[in-house]
Amino acid sequence: MLIAFNKPFNVLCQFTDRSDPPRRTLAEFGLPPRVYAAGRLDYDSEGLLLLTDDGTLANRLTDPRHKQPKTYWVQVEGAPTDAQLDTLRRGVTLNDGPTRPATVARLDQAPALWPRDPPVRFRKSVPDAWLSVTISEGRNRQVRRMTAAVGLPTLRLVRAAMGGTLLGDLAPGTWRAL
Repeated sequence: MLIAFNKPFNVLCQFTDRSDPPRRTLAEFGLPPRVYAAGRLDYDSEGLLLLTDDGTLANRLTDPRHKQPKTYWVQVEGAPTDAQLDTLRRGVTLNDGPTRPATVARLDQAPALWPRDPPVRFRKSVPDAWLSVTISEGRNRQVRRMTAAVGLPTLRLVRAAMGGTLLGDLAPGTWRAL
């Protein structure tokens, strides 16, 4: 079984949380029993999360050796320059080593997304922009660290695709079997 789920903002990619007070988890969304997240999506990130009951499939989807592309829509603070975008495309050196090259494009307009609760902070004096970033590895908070490394802090991060699976029009907190 493979499920596409639109993970809302501030939800953990697990079914339990031992913190006090407990945070929201996948348990509240009526997912089928015995499925687990194939990979992670940060607590403060949104969008496509794949879940499966098949360990072999989960490994194929998440192991960096299989180089499954993951595409994110990233709202960044600042106006990206060509030099910043080229640096992201070539790969960025992070504290845990260099990243693989990324496919990066500036989006002419914001993607058609649901409102976020709470909303992203808005500052009149600081521009923001949307990028499409595709990576083929999945380090902890990688896209956020990459954009920060080139001087473009991430304000909002939404996974739009993983492998050949697209988020599509799936509403936050809803899922579909694939």
